[in-house]
Amino acid sequence: MKLTLKVWRQKNNSAKGGLETYPNVEVDPDMSFLEMIDVLNESLISEKKEPIAFEHDCREGICGACSMVINGRPHGPQLGTTTCQLHMRHFKDGETIAIEPFRSMAFPVIKDLVVDRSAFDRIIQAGGYISVKTGQAQDANSIPIEKGQSDKAFQSAACIGCGACVAACPNASAMLFTSAKITHLSLVPQGKVEEEQRVLSMVDQMDKEGFGMCSNTGACEVECPKEISIENIARMNRAYLGASLKSDK
Repeated sequence: MKLTLKVWRQKNNSAKGGLETYPNVEVDPDMSFLEMIDVLNESLISEKKEPIAFEHDCREGICGACSMVINGRPHGPQLGTTTCQLHMRHFKDGETIAIEPFRSMAFPVIKDLVVDRSAFDRIIQAGGYISVKTGQAQDANSIPIEKGQSDKAFQSAACIGCGACVAACPNASAMLFTSAKITHLSLVPQGKVEEEQRVLSMVDQMDKEGFGMCSNTGACEVECPKEISIENIARMNRAYLGASLKSDK
């Protein structure tokens, strides 16, 4: 199959970027989306042209590095799928595909499709640590946790920090990411000690990074490759309100 690709090219953060068209790119339907870009880059290199810069690591839907907007949707048209898990058989022969970086002031473009998502790292760092006794690992059953709580904690912990929620949100909000990271610790006993300070610190850091506020459009949940629920946002808001009232006393 042959495709026309319109790819965002930008030399650096201060340079002006734009879409560059690559017509008649021949791809195999069984290729992943990243493999398709690999093929295009091989062609560009053979022509002594600058290859397209894009981020990737595991290529197994785990690391969240393969962040790009495909035809206006973060990670492309398939629900619950990262870019590296998206295959070319989901596109039609002769189709035109637009590929852009995630758009947010908090995610400045480094080059082409690569953006700086270190703001997420700083939000996590603001949460600090949990109080645990070091030494020999505890028996798995020594801390009883209710099944429903552990399931919710695990579902929240599945967040890979790719930033699709930010790219999908009209306000470039990081509420889904932040709430998922707060929730997965607040629902288990190990995270209870610092729960109040954690939510205050992480939300404060999120605001400092320049992310927008949530307006409950739900786009973040739809585009999240791990299908993280927006229930986490409501849970975080309740925790933040409670912690704020106590801290003001």
